Amino acid sequence: MSTSSPSEPSSLVQGPIVRTLFFFSLPILLGNVLQSLNGSINAIWVGNFLGETALAATSNVNLLMFLLISSIFGLAMASVILIGQNLGAKRIEEAKKVVGTSIMFFFSLSIIVSILGYVASPIILDWMNTPADAKSMAVTYSQLMFLGTPFLFGFNLVMAILRGSGDSKTPFYFLLLSAVIDIGLNPILIRGIGPIPAMGIAGSAIATFIAQCLSFVLLVMYLYRKKYMLRITKKERHLLRFDWEIIRITIQKGVPMGLNLVVVSLSNLILIHLVNSYGSEATAAFGVASQISNYVQMPAMAVGGAVTSMAAQNIGAGRWDRVSRITWTGVLFNVVLTGIIVVLLHFFNRQALGLFLPSEGKAIELGMNINNITLWSFIIFGIFTVVASVIRASGAVIGPLLVSFTALLFVRNPLAIYLSHAHGFNAIWWSFPLGFAVATTLNLLNYRFGKWKKIRLIDDSTAASVS
Repeated sequence: MSTSSPSEPSSLVQGPIVRTLFFFSLPILLGNVLQSLNGSINAIWVGNFLGETALAATSNVNLLMFLLISSIFGLAMASVILIGQNLGAKRIEEAKKVVGTSIMFFFSLSIIVSILGYVASPIILDWMNTPADAKSMAVTYSQLMFLGTPFLFGFNLVMAILRGSGDSKTPFYFLLLSAVIDIGLNPILIRGIGPIPAMGIAGSAIATFIAQCLSFVLLVMYLYRKKYMLRITKKERHLLRFDWEIIRITIQKGVPMGLNLVVVSLSNLILIHLVNSYGSEATAAFGVASQISNYVQMPAMAVGGAVTSMAAQNIGAGRWDRVSRITWTGVLFNVVLTGIIVVLLHFFNRQALGLFLPSEGKAIELGMNINNITLWSFIIFGIFTVVASVIRASGAVIGPLLVSFTALLFVRNPLAIYLSHAHGFNAIWWSFPLGFAVATTLNLLNYRFGKWKKIRLIDDSTAASVS
């Protein structure tokens, strides 16, 4: 089964699960590759044109922007689950009401976040213990990135709606467009060409802003031209309102999912605060290693996103037999795909780091050690991600949050701090496999013995309240 055209949602409750999951997750995986490749190539431009200090600045800001994306991820995923369950139950009108309310809610939220982020950037970067030599560039970069928040939120919301309705191809095409624009504009705006002045690190942020803006506008225009079934037409403008019952469900389910990524972000901020104390070379090594680990996590994140949409539609349709098979098929996909990437990166460790860092020097040696210890542990992380995605698709969101909170903030970070003080920088990274092992074990226990299958988002009372 392939995904449908954007003129109508695609059913994920029929057809062979292996084939459906593969072809649905593949565009998500390729989209994740594009996003990380986009960030990596931009890091190459910044590192080669502006130096390690600028790279350290963008590494700090990228973690801050991950925190920003975390603030909307959960709410967007709640919309995906609501839309998916309603479509699985063939409640098209209820799905459109979720879309209308989500648009208004996310637009308002994006304006607030944009203003607050712009004003608070210097303070936040101080809290992160950003190296003094990178602080000025980091502030400039972060403030410009925050100005693009409305387009970032809008782009991510529309992609989430499409994936929730069973279309993973269209988001990929427009992610490709965004990446091409961003990658192409970065060197031009950083160094300048012809009448375009050299803007330095500000040019990199402006390139991203332009790419997100154009891609979002063109995506919306495309969906209306193709008469996408969940679009809001002129006759349905009354759906563009704050339906407080839908907002209540979105917040109730979305905030814990968002907090899950906030926990990850907070854990990483604590970690980079620790890393920053070792100087700019250590920060640059960690930043580049994080870029590489993004690629390792891609299969798990792609399969996790796919199983969320698939499980949500099947739960809405009452197809619990398929939900179980979706779970273990997703786990198998993750182990195989992530394992292949880990093996390749271990063979080409220095070469991968050398794309961002000088081939000789302290930073690349530190980065190689980080990769040697942490990369294989992302196979374990992927199992946690896939299983947690299925549990969340039912609307049971507290369990995975508690698991992440415990494994990262009570296991990984305290262990990293202890190892740093006791054995130095190179020992910090053993906290990764131990933290992921705890997370996976706890989540498998929740999947087996938890009450997540009893959660309902669109039972009779809920359906009535949002109709």
